[in-house]
Amino acid sequence: MKKLTNLVVTSSPHLRSGADVEKMMWHVNLALLPAVLLGVYYFGLRALAIILLAITAAVATEGIIQKVTGGDVFISDGSAVVTGLLLGLNLPVNVPLWLPVVGSVFAIAVVKEAFGGLGNNFMNPALAARAVLLAAWPVHMTAYALPFIDGITHATPLAVLDGTAQGTLPGYLDLFIGNVGGVIGETSALALLAGGLYLLIKDVIDWQIPLGFLGSVFLLTYIFGGEGLFNGDPLYHLLAGGLMLGAFYMATDYVTSPVTRRGRLIMGIGAGTITVLIRLWGGYPEGVTFGILLMNIVTPLIDRYTIPRVYGTEGKKGLRR
Repeated sequence: MKKLTNLVVTSSPHLRSGADVEKMMWHVNLALLPAVLLGVYYFGLRALAIILLAITAAVATEGIIQKVTGGDVFISDGSAVVTGLLLGLNLPVNVPLWLPVVGSVFAIAVVKEAFGGLGNNFMNPALAARAVLLAAWPVHMTAYALPFIDGITHATPLAVLDGTAQGTLPGYLDLFIGNVGGVIGETSALALLAGGLYLLIKDVIDWQIPLGFLGSVFLLTYIFGGEGLFNGDPLYHLLAGGLMLGAFYMATDYVTSPVTRRGRLIMGIGAGTITVLIRLWGGYPEGVTFGILLMNIVTPLIDRYTIPRVYGTEGKKGLRR
């Protein structure tokens, strides 16, 4: 009998995916390219400068911290680039050029590396940095520019819609293509949807969080967003503000979202509900940032109640399953 010499026995898992962190991160960067290009088209080269400063500061901060702490340097995996890119896209074009640098340093040093690096942060770093910048420098962070016009600030469509600012509401087409005031990367629903579709096709993200997020905003703004019940304009809420950017690119972050499909659907619905609560009844016209961050905090709790129990472990009443 011929002796077997090439049999290798290893521990589980035995089935592996060809995907890795580096591939997924660079897919996200590529998916955001349409939003970057349209942001630069509408707001000029200053928008590109802000994005590049945010990315450079994020990558440099991560590399320096990893080098100083004696660990391996993983800046080539693209995760710091994603953080800097998302932060840059979440800034108005009129912010001082030091602001994206401060935001990226905070996102990487405090929110990511202080908790152990990629895979250990409990909040989305770019969104956490945006929230801190909004609290520390609200004037800079709410100085939204109009496309093709330098140095003139203007209210966002959501601020006009909820009555906190004066102005003329742009039409659906302007909202869809991005010809409205706002931060650099949130204005064009078309660019963000194109990138989101790319991520879905490449299996970088799945449909639960975007559907739960967009669906809950659509339903709740239709019911409560107008004069009386069932008289709102849900399409306007879907196209305006940072909803598309948050639903496809930030709420779907692997590290800060639930691991089960049911859990991700719950997270999407929760983030959408919080967003609507802030938009309709809060003092701030946009709620995407805080909706996602609050659901990031409860993600461990969602995982606890949605991850299937392993057969043979104790259930809620001490019974073995």
